[in-house]
Amino acid sequence: MTRPVILGLTGSIGMGKSETARMFRRQGVPVFDADAAVHRLLAKGGRAVEPVAKAFPGVERDGAIDRKALGAKVFGNPPALRKLEQILHPLVRQTEQDFIRRACRRGARLVVLDIPLLYETGGEGRCDYVAVVSAPDFVQRYRVLARPGMTEERFARVLEQQMPDREKRKRADFVIQTGNGKGFALSQVKSIIKKITKPKRKSLRYRNERNRLRYGNHRA
Repeated sequence: MTRPVILGLTGSIGMGKSETARMFRRQGVPVFDADAAVHRLLAKGGRAVEPVAKAFPGVERDGAIDRKALGAKVFGNPPALRKLEQILHPLVRQTEQDFIRRACRRGARLVVLDIPLLYETGGEGRCDYVAVVSAPDFVQRYRVLARPGMTEERFARVLEQQMPDREKRKRADFVIQTGNGKGFALSQVKSIIKKITKPKRKSLRYRNERNRLRYGNHRA
């Protein structure tokens, strides 16, 4: 079986990444949703419930992790956030690998890894290509501040944890602009799929080696 081409999909808060991921799905491309994987791991019966509850006493409710209580402990607390990541990241990685194996057995030629903090966690090393979803600053701000419970302060704290959009765009193989409507974004998605569904394997190996030289071997 030939491994499918792996496209990492990422973007800062409010850039339209979730809607873009849905566009890929509607084109028949299997999409791994890292956030959804975390939700399942923290839900009742999830593999992360026991270790997270042990590391953060008081966050378990009826056999599941209370995400609001957990967020109160880690948001704005870098040491606590790192502790949580050390628990969750290996479990999410295993779930991701299972997803790719299933896609491979089904004969998928392309899969998308929808990972919000792809660059921040060094995840680009697991991808053949990376697409960054982007929009103008004023569009991003409007979208984010329209969310229930969002404040300027909270928005600023989220941005502090994310690589700047300009740096992501500089590193990416593709940039999907979402500020000009869904139709324009969809045309970009279709173009990307067309370009990479028949890649030359040699060029992919070269790209991964190039990234190792550029960014080092720090990937988790």
